[in-house]
Amino acid sequence: MILFLSTTEPGGGLSKIALEALGLAKSLGGELVAGLIGDAAIAIPGIRTLAVTGEAFGQSRYSTDAAAAEALVKAVNPQIVIAPQTMRTARALPGVAQRVGAAIDTHVTTFDGQRASRWYYKQRMEGTLTRDARPWFVLVESGIAPAFEPGADAGAVEQVSVTPATRTAVIGFQSPQSEQQTIRPDAKMLFVTGAGWTKKQKDGNTHMNDAARLILGFLEQSRASLGSSKSLVDMGGEGQSVLPFLSHLNQVGQTGATPRHPKGLATCCHGEEPHVVGWRFIKERRAINLDANCGWARGKADVVYVADAFAVMEVVNKMLGG
Repeated sequence: MILFLSTTEPGGGLSKIALEALGLAKSLGGELVAGLIGDAAIAIPGIRTLAVTGEAFGQSRYSTDAAAAEALVKAVNPQIVIAPQTMRTARALPGVAQRVGAAIDTHVTTFDGQRASRWYYKQRMEGTLTRDARPWFVLVESGIAPAFEPGADAGAVEQVSVTPATRTAVIGFQSPQSEQQTIRPDAKMLFVTGAGWTKKQKDGNTHMNDAARLILGFLEQSRASLGSSKSLVDMGGEGQSVLPFLSHLNQVGQTGATPRHPKGLATCCHGEEPHVVGWRFIKERRAINLDANCGWARGKADVVYVADAFAVMEVVNKMLGG
């Protein structure tokens, strides 16, 4: 018995990472049941669908998410629970696993029903593990399997009753404006900036304003996600001029993130670390660099453009705008 457990999007649908986790659960074989939590839930065609719904469960809150997940697990009594690695599941499901006497593993990148793999030590070592304990909760990362494609013939949703006991209220959200948001996990492209953007150019001067204009212009028009090398984000702590919209949240590689975008473009990056470690899961990797002998040019990228990134991105932005 396998339980696919996920929160729903507003309106009752599933996010991309949830559909990928459902695709994995479907591929394992065995009897599959879907358990959904949210303000509403839409039945998944061909799969028995249980749901805990209501206004209280549409909010990201530990008490209600944990109570709903616990009720769904007890209603199904599964051996394996598959859930997407999201903010809500990562916060609530460890506590649920403790309540029902289950084992739990997070950030799983491959799973076949018996063995789970994940990365350790800043994404440098991969470990494979098995567990005898059941239920076994497995939170899977994005890109682990093709997304499930639901058909048009949906059945009914079986409601599971849960009485929420809450002492907190969600009064709203604060988030940056869309043009200020540079980290976009679902973007088709990752655009990585390196320290070369802040160095002296061929005229002997730095051009920080031009760099910021070109980078932000490309992000706005392409809707790409912004990444950065460690050297560039560290420059701010050393008192040097930096691009004001970058933070350590943008860092890829080393102690940063390992994003999973279909395409990646690195500019003014010289080190191998962001590309070997941080770009492990990027499917198509390209770079712009004046140095034909940089680490990128030695088997780390699919295509290297030996050119001035300032000049290239000026032309690219004009093409996108036209």
